[in-house]
Order: sequence, then C-alpha cells, then structure tokens
Amino acid sequence: MRKFIIKRLLLSVVILFFVALIIYALMRCLPTSYIESIARQKSMQPGSKTFDEWMQQLSATYGMDKGIIAGFFSWLGKALTGNFGDSWFYTEPVLQVFNRTVWLSFIMGGIAFIFEIIIAIPLGIIAATKQYSKTDYTVSVIALAGISLPTFFFAALLKLLFSVKLGWFELFGLVGRNHQQLSSFGQFLDKAHHLVLPIVTLVVISIGGLMRYTRTNMLEVLNADYIRTARAKGVSEHKVIYKHAFRNTLIPLVTIIGGSLPGLFSGALITETLYSIPGIGYTSYNAMVGGDIPFSMFYLTFIAVLTLIGNLIADILYAVVDPRVRIS
Repeated sequence: MRKFIIKRLLLSVVILFFVALIIYALMRCLPTSYIESIARQKSMQPGSKTFDEWMQQLSATYGMDKGIIAGFFSWLGKALTGNFGDSWFYTEPVLQVFNRTVWLSFIMGGIAFIFEIIIAIPLGIIAATKQYSKTDYTVSVIALAGISLPTFFFAALLKLLFSVKLGWFELFGLVGRNHQQLSSFGQFLDKAHHLVLPIVTLVVISIGGLMRYTRTNMLEVLNADYIRTARAKGVSEHKVIYKHAFRNTLIPLVTIIGGSLPGLFSGALITETLYSIPGIGYTSYNAMVGGDIPFSMFYLTFIAVLTLIGNLIADILYAVVDPRVRIS
C-alpha cells in the first residue's frame, strides 16, 4: 500500500504539471483580459499614451510579455514558493481572496453533501428492496426530477415561492440589512437563514444521481447468487440487505464520494451567483470573466489537486470497504 501511494503521488505530480501547463496556455489565449481592459481605459484618458503603448507597459509589469512556456515556468517557480501573485480583479493577494471566500463555499457544500448522503443512499436502498412498488416509482420520479431540473430554474422556483410569495427568506445576499446591529449569535443565525435556500437547491439538484446510482448497484447485488444463498439459509432480510448487500454496494459509491472532494471546495458557481452568495464559485466566476489570470490559475490548479487527491482516496477506500481488494 505504501509503494502504491508513493507511486500514485509521483504520477499525480506529473499529471498536475501538464494540467497546470494546459490551464496556463488557455488563460493566455483568452480573447480578453484585465490588462487589455486597463490599457483601453488608460488610453482613453486625455493626453494619455496609445493603447499599444499601455499594453506593452502593462504586459511587462505583469510578466505577460514572455512566451507561454517561459511565462509558465516563471509562474511555476513563484507558485512553488507559495507566491501566487496579486489578483488583478480584486487587487489583493490571491491567497487572501481565496481564504476569505472558500470556507463559506465549503460550509455550504459540506452541509449539502451530508444531507445528500443521508437522503439519497437510504432512499436508493429502499427503492431497490421494493422494486416496482409505489415506493420505488416515487423515489424514481424524485430522482429523475432532481437530475432533470436545471439549477437556475429550481432556484427561481424556490425564490418565487419562499421569498416573493411567502416572504420567509431574502431573495439574495448573505446578510440582512440589520446584520451589524445584531449580536454575535444573531449574526450567525442571520447568515444561516440566508443559506437555507442555496443549500436546499444544492441538495435537491444533487440527490437524484446518487439515488439512482445506489438503486442500480443495489439491485445488481441483490440478484447475486450469494444473496440467494444467504436467504436460503434463513438469514434475516435486514441482515441480508444491510450487512451482505449494502457492503458490496459501497464499492462503486466510494468512487462517487471520493470524487465529491473537489466539489466541497470548488463552490457552486450557478447557485452562488443566483443567490449572490460571495463564495469561491462566485468569486472565481468574476475573476475569469474579468480576465484575472493569477487568481484563475490558482483556482483551477487547486481544483486539479483536489481531483487527484479525491481519486487517490477513492482507490485507498476500495481496500477498506472490500477485503477482496488488496494492492500488492
């Protein structure tokens, strides 16, 4: 196992290098950028230099006058020392912007992920054990609705019903108008109240796929020969389902759960944008639209690192949930 982990880590470093290179090349090939916007603004001022002159000056200042390969290695050398530069769009250090916004997205994603597991997996198991019953059809309809509903449409329905019609929640934002006058606990409740609809949106949109995946794999396991043998020996149905069948269903579920790690930190771009939640997803969207190469490079590389770590964790968990899986 130790050799396997070391081998995978070394392979991940190589993969990450080429992924970062591709990301940097794509960032440099964007049709517009922050530098062009600033150069255009400055060139329009009375008595100012031309647009081309400003582009040359700003490109030299930000190191954009180098080629893609040379620029990438320059960025990589600084990144290895923990220096990711300043965000062009937010005009402050990249790590500072990231640290200010990522934990809000992590809290939202973590809570939604916990509810997703609590709701989707049990319902998938119930639907599989009661195949072709009313319960199974009901769960399948809920799952298909969750898969089919676009995020922006479902969020608009929630806002129309609970914000406009009933007035229970605010339409957007993280804090209310009287947030500063509240106590510390009151401010906490105010933020929690504003996060209810975004979290509900994330949960409903996410449970459908995991629910169907659990049901499909559970049905496949329940039809296996060893399950029929266990039932023929008189083993209780509860033990057959939750001890023998469910443990084998966990193997494919580990892939889903391990792959969910990047989602906890990457933020929910559409949901955060619709509800104006200042998380990392909304922040990265504004940075990319504004051509903020330093922040976009850090954010996309960070997601690539999490994806590689998630895959490694999933591979290790295979041996944990199934003794038959061993690495030699």
